[in-house]
Amino acid sequence: MLPKDPMMLLSAVNMKLRDKYATLDALCEDMDEDKEAIVSALEAVGYAYDAAQNRFV
Repeated sequence: MLPKDPMMLLSAVNMKLRDKYATLDALCEDMDEDKEAIVSALEAVGYAYDAAQNRFV
């Protein structure tokens, strides 16, 4: 389960994308997480997913 706090979520997701998952889709599928909920939560605090970098920036 991923953290609910947006800054903790950002850190956790970017770490998992860096260390284990090639894409956000792969992370969400493997962890049974809602991609749109992650994207929305992080967009609300000014971050967007960059597929080329495979991280939220």
